[in-house]
Amino acid sequence: MTTETAPSGVTSTTEQGKAPQMSVWGALKANMRDYGLLAALILIMLFFQYFTGGVLFKPLNLTNIILQNSYIIVMALGMLLIIVAGHIDLSVGSVSGFIGALAAMLMVGWKFPPELAFLANPFVAGAICILVGAMIGAAQGYLIAYHQIPSFIVTLAGMLIFKGLSLAILAGKSVGPFPAEFQLLSAGFIPDFFGPTTLVAAAEGVQPLVLHTTTVVIGVVTVLAMLVLALRSRSRRKARGYESEPLGLFVAKNVVIAALVLFFTYMLASYRGLPNVLVVMAVLIALFVFVTKRMTFGRRIYALGGNLKAAALSGIKTERMTFYVFAIMGALAALAGMIYAARLNSATPKAGQGLELDVIAAVFIGGASALGGVGAVAGAVIGAFIMGVMNNGMSIMGINIDLQQMIKGVVLLAAVFFDLYNKKRAG
Repeated sequence: MTTETAPSGVTSTTEQGKAPQMSVWGALKANMRDYGLLAALILIMLFFQYFTGGVLFKPLNLTNIILQNSYIIVMALGMLLIIVAGHIDLSVGSVSGFIGALAAMLMVGWKFPPELAFLANPFVAGAICILVGAMIGAAQGYLIAYHQIPSFIVTLAGMLIFKGLSLAILAGKSVGPFPAEFQLLSAGFIPDFFGPTTLVAAAEGVQPLVLHTTTVVIGVVTVLAMLVLALRSRSRRKARGYESEPLGLFVAKNVVIAALVLFFTYMLASYRGLPNVLVVMAVLIALFVFVTKRMTFGRRIYALGGNLKAAALSGIKTERMTFYVFAIMGALAALAGMIYAARLNSATPKAGQGLELDVIAAVFIGGASALGGVGAVAGAVIGAFIMGVMNNGMSIMGINIDLQQMIKGVVLLAAVFFDLYNKKRAG
């Protein structure tokens, strides 16, 4: 048996049937972006937990963080595809605000004749809004893909157009409230199918501790599924002869992630359980992970952003792929707009203003490259939570909004600088 040290710091063993294994330092270096993001989120949460006097980790506040940032995360998934493909979309905030206004007019504002009354049904109106959002994204994608107009210009125009349309259809007024069924999208919680579990009974001077059992079950099943998938992925890599991270580092990483998921599960279960919007987010996150990691469609998006000419020469329909990613972004902006409107229980003329900045910042903080071709769903989600925790923590601490904006700008600049610095070192 002979041992060789690869230039990247990876120690490989040339024993028959045994896959090469990274050194601890090599694994940390190769995955610095992912580990750094997770560590940054944990440190930021601990920082604000201390300086808010323990308010950040209270179940009610954690639920509020999810509800307040759900629409950012939904749009960040679509923005990830846009940025990975080498484009940008400045219109998502205005599109989400316009769709929220359209939903309000369909369900509350416009009075339909009896034969068209079904259009006011929350489910029908929601489907119409998603379709309209996809059509808006497709229209912008068509101009970008087939007429080679820069995405910055097209979506900047879209931002102005849909901001104006929101004002026009709402006539400058807020419209609401929404039907109760629609409000459940953002304000509802999943029912407890198993009944509550009492950990601490009520007593004199002691508050009862009752957990939402269904939330606990879902959290435990999620952790087990994540561990099984991680083990399968590691085994598959070793079986195919790919490098694998050291077992100790693999175990430590998954223990930390599992502990975080179980902690948040416990906190949510001790309040009202899983919010409906968190379930929607989880389904979308799982879908986008599958698309980007397992489907040819996802690999083509990365190829598109990595090298447009090479992607075209390899047979990828680059125009069609650009058209698709913008249509997907439009549909997700529509969903986010409805979530935002349902949370406010009204559509306002100023809804969505500035949201595009938080969405773009979340994706870049999550590790996406400004040059395209690089980014991950997990990173975009963590980046969105970093932004959300910062917003929530600074608000609790009473930091002025002007200073909050400055701090978020510095964090964004630091994230992009870190990405470019790593690229130069790797090059």
